[in-house]
Amino acid sequence: MVRPFKFEDLPAVKEIANQAWQPIMEMFRQRLGDQLFSLIRPHPETDKGEEVAAQCRQHPENCLVYEENGQVVGFITFWLDREHLIGEIGNNAVLPEKRGRGIGQKMYQAVLEFFRKNGMKYARVNTGLDQAHLYARRAYERAGFNIKHEWVTYYRKL
Repeated sequence: MVRPFKFEDLPAVKEIANQAWQPIMEMFRQRLGDQLFSLIRPHPETDKGEEVAAQCRQHPENCLVYEENGQVVGFITFWLDREHLIGEIGNNAVLPEKRGRGIGQKMYQAVLEFFRKNGMKYARVNTGLDQAHLYARRAYERAGFNIKHEWVTYYRKL
């Protein structure tokens, strides 16, 4: 079931983020090379968990978790842009072994309903176009995201 985040969920949320982002971290390491990657992500095994934990600590009201049999197996962060009436889904993940069971979709639907109730006119989510983000792209498309804008990030060694 989807429920509001509680501070005692932090260890589980961090672990889910760290596990879920490992393929993405590896893809970035391969694409960027060890030197640039280590500058951007000095602790790739734990960086994402710490990043998500900081979001949850700063704005616990903008974080939901999915609990199954008393265990947190997924999380989703979000925020509202009240000026432009756009709700944005931030970091979100499900334990890798729990993928494909509709957990992500339930979390997206809960957040989308929250956006509607708070007067948002659109929802936005960002993800990568690489193979490591394939699960995310498919999940967002299943959730009804269908307006797309693509961009690229370049780096240059100095």
